[in-house]
Amino acid sequence: MSELAAEGIPVAVTCRVLKIARQHYYRWLLQPVTPVELEEAYRANALFDAHREDPEFGYRYLVEEAREAGEVMAERTAWRICSTNGWWSAFAKRRSKNGKRPSPPVHDDLVQRDFTATQSNQLWLTDITEHKTSEGKLYLCAIKDAYSRRIVGYSIDSRMKSRLAVAALSSAVARRRAEGMNVAGCVVHSDRGSQFRSRKYVHGLSRHGLVGSMGRVGAAGDNAAMESFFALLQNNVLDRQPWATREELRIAIVTWIERTYHRRRRQAGLGRLTPIEYETIMTAPANQAA
Repeated sequence: MSELAAEGIPVAVTCRVLKIARQHYYRWLLQPVTPVELEEAYRANALFDAHREDPEFGYRYLVEEAREAGEVMAERTAWRICSTNGWWSAFAKRRSKNGKRPSPPVHDDLVQRDFTATQSNQLWLTDITEHKTSEGKLYLCAIKDAYSRRIVGYSIDSRMKSRLAVAALSSAVARRRAEGMNVAGCVVHSDRGSQFRSRKYVHGLSRHGLVGSMGRVGAAGDNAAMESFFALLQNNVLDRQPWATREELRIAIVTWIERTYHRRRRQAGLGRLTPIEYETIMTAPANQAA
């Protein structure tokens, strides 16, 4: 309008053609962007950045990421902004008649609750657990070899994003390869959490030659072997004391896994051997036969 006015076209004429009240135009001219609109824009930017990084996450996860970035808002506000801009989870779908919305699997269930393996790197089980500290929650994604029950890889972070599962997967692959083992063809079984359905995680499986497997919705028994490990961790570490900092809890988790669980805790299912002892004893004959 300013450009048209400079060319000799009255503002009144332009407003009439555009069907805009002159009072509104002059009010906007004095204050083009209101503080409310500016705050909304900052919030939208934070939500969009989180959505672009992890398009699999819904608005409840996005609002947590926005808060971490300094833009605090209610979940309802985040839902409104995401809804207006069409920023939905990549896995979002219409709710069924009973109100439930099961997450679509990206892999078939190749395990069928049979958590046994006849050799290392035949079947890995993975899941995520969380625990509170005075600084906030800490998340652990662990990967267990069903053969020796050893935790072959894990990742610990303050955020439960797809990179948590990807880092645990990379940790397991790097450890096994450092031990001279081939992991190609290994089945990696998980639940239908968004982290395990993310594109980054699926690409990680494919890149390392691993085969994905997923249990059913709401069936805790479909990953019971992994839940048993988390139950031990809960009793022996997480619930033993209040944790002041995430770093304090992280050190306690790593120490318990590497020193106690792997090397001191004997398991009846392994013939009263520890996971490290079992792998050492059982892989020696296999190497000799090869």
